[in-house]
Amino acid sequence: MTHSLPTSGTENGILHRSSLYREFLAEKEEILKHKWIESEKAGHDIGFEAALVDWITKHRSSWRRSRTSGNTF
Repeated sequence: MTHSLPTSGTENGILHRSSLYREFLAEKEEILKHKWIESEKAGHDIGFEAALVDWITKHRSSWRRSRTSGNTF
């Protein structure tokens, strides 16, 4: 079963202005960066799921704290 995002202009505009969606995109970007770094270290693609679990375990809490306090790395 696949899920797709709304495609109408109005629904799509609301989605992209949503703070929850923006937070999701920012988190996804961090996970992809982590995937790249860890894949480089391993010498092969570790895959998104492995990067996701590793990032959540090691970095998510501090990343979220930094976002809520307004700090950037």
